[in-house]
Amino acid sequence: MKRYLEIYRAEQLPIFQNQMFHSEKEAINCVRGDVVLVQNLKTGLIFNQVFKSELMKYNADYQNEQAVSTFFQWHLQDVSEIIQKHFQGHSLIEVGCGKGHFLEQLQGIGFDITGWDPTYEGSNPSIVKKFFSPEAGQRAEGIILRHVLEHVQEPVEFISKLRDVNGGGKIYIEVPCFDWICEHRAWFDIFYEHVNYFRLTDFSRMFGSVYEAGHTFNGQYLYVVADLATIRVPDYDAQDRFEFPGDFFDTVEQLAVRLRAQSKYTVWGGASKGVIFALFMERAGAKVEMVIDINPAKQGKFLAATGIKVLSPEDAMCRLSPGADVYVMNGNYLNEVKNLTANQFNYLLVEHERL
Repeated sequence: MKRYLEIYRAEQLPIFQNQMFHSEKEAINCVRGDVVLVQNLKTGLIFNQVFKSELMKYNADYQNEQAVSTFFQWHLQDVSEIIQKHFQGHSLIEVGCGKGHFLEQLQGIGFDITGWDPTYEGSNPSIVKKFFSPEAGQRAEGIILRHVLEHVQEPVEFISKLRDVNGGGKIYIEVPCFDWICEHRAWFDIFYEHVNYFRLTDFSRMFGSVYEAGHTFNGQYLYVVADLATIRVPDYDAQDRFEFPGDFFDTVEQLAVRLRAQSKYTVWGGASKGVIFALFMERAGAKVEMVIDINPAKQGKFLAATGIKVLSPEDAMCRLSPGADVYVMNGNYLNEVKNLTANQFNYLLVEHERL
């Protein structure tokens, strides 16, 4: 019996999208890897079959903090309300807390929380600048995994180890939604760094007891609050067979044709989506001229693979003429982008239904 069904393939993607580089040459020569997404026909889970975990060495040049955006801050407020609903009065551990923004937000409303992340750059004594380790012997009544599980090989085994170390409790998980990626033909949302791609139904099969589950961030993310003790190896459900859209890559050429006809165009968003978008457009002969990002930690640095320098909105606006085309990589930020730039450009979205 066939065990794996291949559904997607892309070659030589940068292993990190949010790793910022100090020179164009360094960025172009970044480490790369292939993506071959398969569905496990025993568990139903989707993952990169050729992922190499030994390549993934995170450091302080990894910049993925989204909380500089007002819209994203609203999203974090929605998440904090879910946490308050299910974890009020509970001690917490946030595994993979990033730069600590959300952890400090929870501290601000009274939570006793410890974070673990090797990319942390601040001085909060509640954050350990290491990967979470079972050997640390730390326990809490609740575990938070925000945008961690998509990075971890063998996600069920990983959660099972958390259960064993923690002795139970509740867990909050938030990951990108693969159904949204497929529905919007968002080829710029598939990365080497993400080894797993989840659907909401995956979690109903992974946990025996789910307290709440749904979508957030305008559908781009999904979340689940579950009983950690009930983690289990999921069984494949033939009625839930995944169907990858046959026209998934059609928008690559559609966009490339349009962009090759333009003398100049700009991308707003120097994070994961922007990195993959710029690379695919470069391969299609439609090189991105300029990338803008509001995160100061990205500005003046260079994007993986293409080596494009990231500019601040202020620097970019000095170079753009009124009415210039600006491709906004995430529609959630469109109004924010318009406000930051006095609505003086021609703003275009890349989600499938907006083409």
